[in-house]
Amino acid sequence: MGELPFCVQTALHPDHLWIWRKAVYVDENQRTWLPVSIKTEDGLRVLLRQEDIPRGEAMRPSQLPLSPLPLMWQLYPGRRYRGSDSSFWHIVYHIQAGSQDWKDPSAQVSDPSSLQFSGTEDLLLEKLPDPECE
Repeated sequence: MGELPFCVQTALHPDHLWIWRKAVYVDENQRTWLPVSIKTEDGLRVLLRQEDIPRGEAMRPSQLPLSPLPLMWQLYPGRRYRGSDSSFWHIVYHIQAGSQDWKDPSAQVSDPSSLQFSGTEDLLLEKLPDPECE
């Protein structure tokens, strides 16, 4: 059957993301995530893109430059993360975009286990206002 057209699917959220070095986070499955901070009129967003890159040497927090992003995020209930700085971040979206390839050309479309997904994984987080500042 070959390749199916481009598609988008939701992805499982990492349970934790730890800073590894400048602009590189690592999740519990040792996957690397690259952050891009986006300042908006309403606050701060960060787009984390999962890319397999060489991690290099880990850095201690004291070696890292100042950043508006926390050193670690932990998944919390209600589609949000809590940062190591006690900030909360809403999950705006978390998707994988790419193509699906058939593992077994004779499998039916209704059998999702016959598909193998490859593509880009993006996680967009939005910092929630600090309730103590309101």
